Amino acid sequence: MKKPVLVVLAAGMGSRYGGLKQMDPVGPGGEFIIDYSIYDAHRGGFDTVVFIIKHEIEEAFRETVGRRVARYMEVRYAFQQLDDLPEGYAVPEGRVKPFGTAHAIYAARNVVDAPFAVINADDYYGPEAFREAYRFLSATADEPGRYHYAMVGYHLANTVTEHGSVARGICVTDGAGMLESVTEHTCIEVRDGAIRSTLDGGESWLTLAPDALVSMNLWCFQPSFLTETAAGFPAFLEDTLAKNPLKGEYFLPSVVTRLLEESKADVKMLESRDKWYGVTYQADRPTVVQALADKTAEGVYPSPLWR
Repeated sequence: MKKPVLVVLAAGMGSRYGGLKQMDPVGPGGEFIIDYSIYDAHRGGFDTVVFIIKHEIEEAFRETVGRRVARYMEVRYAFQQLDDLPEGYAVPEGRVKPFGTAHAIYAARNVVDAPFAVINADDYYGPEAFREAYRFLSATADEPGRYHYAMVGYHLANTVTEHGSVARGICVTDGAGMLESVTEHTCIEVRDGAIRSTLDGGESWLTLAPDALVSMNLWCFQPSFLTETAAGFPAFLEDTLAKNPLKGEYFLPSVVTRLLEESKADVKMLESRDKWYGVTYQADRPTVVQALADKTAEGVYPSPLWR
């Protein structure tokens, strides 16, 4: 079995940050959130990282992130471009954005050749998640007729912000700790001392359990997932080009759901007790800065992170 690699979804970073050179440092040594994920992944066992970016941000990304990481890990790049589509399909007139997270994985089909973990570029996941992911990928392989994947789940209370709503996938597992379903809740808020979700624009609110496991898009896959993502792309395009050609997105969880429904795969739920951090709102930034300063003072991280 080949050694697991880390795949980082970073194609959207330029648009989110207004250009990579304006990325907001949050660490005491000027580090970005992505630096902490790569650092934690490396000490968790990962020696290779694949950054999925756009050609438009390649130069800035290599200079800002890639060059310093390359001193410690093998760095590969894949490019999520709008026109990277299966043969016979073309970009709809007026479409300006790529086709979602599964499209990003599709873009890495010629670069990733080993078991791999997938993360978002702008979320802080904590050390435990990467240790669990690497352990699973190192010990697990597909079997004939059955794919074996995993997701690292977080306790809901560790993933919310006091400054507005967040979107989270609430996970349901069976008695053996295998994922049965993920239900997207697009508006979760801390209200009146509880964590609540609305599915009807605020007309009514559900109270959610603080220890409910949620998806933060940290997945563990075998190379078979690349094959399945490519195989399902034409069907997605047929549907989207007919119904929502300018905005329809091919999401990574939708591929997982299809494989679960077809009984082709199972997904083991791994659990992290770490607290998630992200700058969903500008008001979140001081909390993230303080948390990373505290972790540095406690010895969880050196400063500067990349020596």
